[in-house]
Amino acid sequence: MKKLICFVLALALLCPITAFASGSKTDAIYQATEEQLLSCPVPQVGSIGGEWLVIGLARAGILPDETAEGYYRNVVDYINEKGSAKLDRNKSTENSRLILALTAIGKNPENVNGYNLLQPLADFNFVKKQGINGPVWALIALDSLQYEIPETTSKEQTTREKLFDYILEKQLPAGGWAIGEQGADPDMTGMAIQALAPYYKKNEAVKCAVDKALGYYSAIQRDDGGLSEATDSPESCAQMITALSALGIDPETDGRFIKSGNSIVDCLLRFSLENGFAHNIGGEYNQMSTEQAFYAMTAANRLREGKSSLYDMCDLLTEYDLNLDGTVDITDATLAQKAIAELETLNLRQLKIAGADSQGEIKVTFVTETQRYIASH
Repeated sequence: MKKLICFVLALALLCPITAFASGSKTDAIYQATEEQLLSCPVPQVGSIGGEWLVIGLARAGILPDETAEGYYRNVVDYINEKGSAKLDRNKSTENSRLILALTAIGKNPENVNGYNLLQPLADFNFVKKQGINGPVWALIALDSLQYEIPETTSKEQTTREKLFDYILEKQLPAGGWAIGEQGADPDMTGMAIQALAPYYKKNEAVKCAVDKALGYYSAIQRDDGGLSEATDSPESCAQMITALSALGIDPETDGRFIKSGNSIVDCLLRFSLENGFAHNIGGEYNQMSTEQAFYAMTAANRLREGKSSLYDMCDLLTEYDLNLDGTVDITDATLAQKAIAELETLNLRQLKIAGADSQGEIKVTFVTETQRYIASH
């Protein structure tokens, strides 16, 4: 009996924790939605049947290589036809969305057939043109792989500080965010929290703002798990599920977001169908609702599995590849030594790979670890 107990405990330690219990209703819906999205045509550039589909499947680790390559060919054709790195005169989110999708499939948005999709985001005036949506998604996109913001000749250079300061300034007195002049809505609040999440433990103003928003929505959450003061939608549930997951808060089990036994995930599932999600309860299949619900459930899965958040794609960086050339060799160890000696300056991605602390300092042990990796490979 003792041996059996030890064996079971060992298995428990080896088996990954998943967000949804095997055989549960949530798990069944997630699997059915996954199958539906995998059956979709090769994604095109667009907010429906495009980037969100790619991001969800890629971050779930199930996007087929041929689908990713087919999508990338469509992206190249689309940008060549545009003939510009700026994909829309007024909407910077067109660039941000594409940057996220390309990053998720391991492609470089800084060079898509010669076009740098990050360049338009360097113009803060352009980013602000879309209201709060612009800065929110620009910050999410730039932080997805710790991209350096290009320099611009425009009147106002974009910085990360300007982006999250702008978001903080737009917070409503009650605690949430909104797209227009109306009261706070969970869609925009969820997106704003997703953008601010990487700074939650680093910036006191960000922490206070996010805590205020969490407190507000915890207080108004209904008994069915819904967060909207008006009409719930799967999209609003999805944004808040993704936001909580980005903060390391389990949307299914955290007591602050469970009322009468119902969580936000329970509210989301009210919109589920046999093969995805409807925009209205009892309605027909909706592609946008399905894509957003799927990536939100994927975000929750990643949290439970101990993985990085949906939009923190630094897990895609190659370990010890400090010079970002796709291989690990002695030049990476040498670069680390030079950086420690302050003879070289590393960018944000390189600092992430090197495990630098909040002051940008790299431990000497990283050089040793890199050398050992090279010797063993």
